[in-house]
Amino acid sequence: MGAPVEGAVALHGGWTSEMRRLSVGGERPRSVVLRSFVKEFYARAAPGLLRREADVLTLLARTAVPGAELIAVDPEGAYCDHPSLLMSLLPGEVRIDPPGADRRAPLLARQLLDIHRTEVDEAHRPRTYEPWTSPESVRIPEATRRPDLWRRAVDVIRHGPPAHRPVFLHRDFHPGNVLFTGDGTDPHISGVVDWVETSWGPADLDVAHCSTNLALLYGVPAGLAFPGQYLAAGGRLSPDRRDLVHWLLLDALAFAPDAEKVAVPWRTLGRTDLAPGVVGERLEDYLQAVLDLAP
Repeated sequence: MGAPVEGAVALHGGWTSEMRRLSVGGERPRSVVLRSFVKEFYARAAPGLLRREADVLTLLARTAVPGAELIAVDPEGAYCDHPSLLMSLLPGEVRIDPPGADRRAPLLARQLLDIHRTEVDEAHRPRTYEPWTSPESVRIPEATRRPDLWRRAVDVIRHGPPAHRPVFLHRDFHPGNVLFTGDGTDPHISGVVDWVETSWGPADLDVAHCSTNLALLYGVPAGLAFPGQYLAAGGRLSPDRRDLVHWLLLDALAFAPDAEKVAVPWRTLGRTDLAPGVVGERLEDYLQAVLDLAP
């Protein structure tokens, strides 16, 4: 950019990377966002993650999806202290408070559908999706009082992935990665962030991930309602309920054994009601509710 950095402010709400809003001076003063992978586990994977995000931001610039503008990327950390990506600052803020959640959920569904409708030629498609857990790797929480519930859920995903029509996936779409403007009665989505996991795969899996997060944030009914909201927006999911149950459980089981970790950044955004134990209990209630959907 060739412009001086005149200030930096930490942004909160994530746990895989550190985000800072930088005030840049010079001939074109503006605010930009620097994303840096600092934790050792993520720093090792950073080159692939950041190159993928840079490619996706370049692609999204030609679409109506509200992604940030790519400014520069340093995937190896050759110029920055850590592997980093520099992008424009999107308007809006993350909103995860319970008031207004029922108004925001249909907007999330419509935005996710717009992402899934992104047209990508075969040469530029992102990588095929990777499941974030497997029957062999699920770790049942030691403190659970419902081990049979977990075993039943794991048995469902032993049958392997259902047939599906692949689409362009955000792969980590949830309220913490969506920015809103407008007041509580008339919210508008102004940006979608965190594109490092972008993949090619079933729309059901993106829907499942948002459903799990909604269940943990607001309770089981909010999570169960999201697939219907996606369908109401015009989306397509597997017509076989057993397939949807598979994807919902595959995502939810990836939060074990410590669903509490997602509550840490949420509490920094004001959700102090998500005390230790609350999220884990909601996850178990959600597993039960999803299993009850099976025909």
